[in-house]
Amino acid sequence: MRVLVAEDDTVSAKLLEATLQEFGYEVTVAQDGREALHLLRSGRFRMVISDWEMPEMSGLELCRRVRQRRWNGYIYFILLTSNGGVANVVEGLDAGADDFLTKPFHPQELNMRLAVGRRVISLESRDLTIFALAKLSESRDTETGAHLERIREYCRLLGEELGRSGRFCNEIDGDFVEMLYLTTPLHDIGKVGIPDSVLLKPGKLTPEEYSIMKQHTLIGARTLEAVAHVNPDAEFLIMARDIALTHHERFDGKGYPYGIPGEQIPLTGRITALADVYDALTSKRVYKPAFSHEEARKIILEGRGTQFDPVMVDAFLSLEDDFVLVRERFDNEAASRFDGVRVELPPVAPVA
Repeated sequence: MRVLVAEDDTVSAKLLEATLQEFGYEVTVAQDGREALHLLRSGRFRMVISDWEMPEMSGLELCRRVRQRRWNGYIYFILLTSNGGVANVVEGLDAGADDFLTKPFHPQELNMRLAVGRRVISLESRDLTIFALAKLSESRDTETGAHLERIREYCRLLGEELGRSGRFCNEIDGDFVEMLYLTTPLHDIGKVGIPDSVLLKPGKLTPEEYSIMKQHTLIGARTLEAVAHVNPDAEFLIMARDIALTHHERFDGKGYPYGIPGEQIPLTGRITALADVYDALTSKRVYKPAFSHEEARKIILEGRGTQFDPVMVDAFLSLEDDFVLVRERFDNEAASRFDGVRVELPPVAPVA
C-alpha cells in the first residue's frame, strides 16, 4: 500500500521513508501540507502520516481539508507530533485524525498503527466489492439470492466447527470464518460469462454444454484475480478467487477445472464444495425435486474421501441439526414473503 508522508524536516522524513519501506510500503514524501493535499488529489493515496507542525499548511489543517473534501475512498490519517496532552489529542480528533504517534516513534509501533489503518480501509473496500459482485451474480439467476444466503451460512458453520477441532488452528480463526462468510457468495460469479442457453437450460446439459458450464470456475477466478490486481491491499479477493476456482474440485482429483487432489485444494474450496452440493441437493430445480436432508446426507456420506474431504464430511455430520435449521429458516422466510399476497392481474382487452 502507498503511504503519503507530509514532513518538512529532512532527517525525520528520511527516517520515516526508510522505516516504511522496510515494512513494505511504497512511500511518497511531501515537504508541507499544501504539497501533500495536491498529491492526495491524484487519488493514489489512502494513508497519510503528517507532522503536526509544518510551514504553509500544518498537519492539523491538512487533516481538516482532507475531511472537508469528498474522496473516492476513506483516507486514514495519522498525526505525528511532539506535543502530548489531552488538549492536543482532542484538537487532533476534532480535526478528523484517526491516530497519533509521538516523536520519537518506535518502528514497530508505527507498523502496528498502520496495520489498523489497512484493516479499516480493507473493510471498506471489501464490503463494497463483495456487494457489487454478488449483485452481479444474482442478476443472471432468479434462484441465486437464497442460494447465496444459505451457502454462506453453511460455510460459516463448517468453518467454526473446523476451527474448534484444533486441526486447523494455524489457518482458522475468527477473521478467517468472517471472511469465508463474506466471500462464499462469490463462488459462482463466473456464471455471468456463461450463455443463457446453457445457464438457464431447463434440463440436462449435453456434454458440450457441460464443458461450457465448467468454464464458470475459470471465468470467476480470472475476474476476481483482475480485481485483486488493482486492489492489492484487498486480501479477501484472494480467498474469493480460490473459492471460485476450486469449489468444484474433488478430493480424489476427478473434479474441475484442474483436477487438483486432496489437501492441494485450498481449505476454502473444500469447505465450499460440501456446502454447495448440500444446498444443490436440498433445493428444487427445474430438472429435479428438492431432496430431503436424509437423502442429501446419504449422498454426501457416499462421497466421503472421493468427492469430499473426509474431514469436511465429519464436520458436516457434527452439524446436521444446524444445517437443517438453516434450511428451514430460509424456507420459512421465503414462504412468509408470499403468504397472503394476492396478485391482481389487469383485465385482458378483447381481441378485435
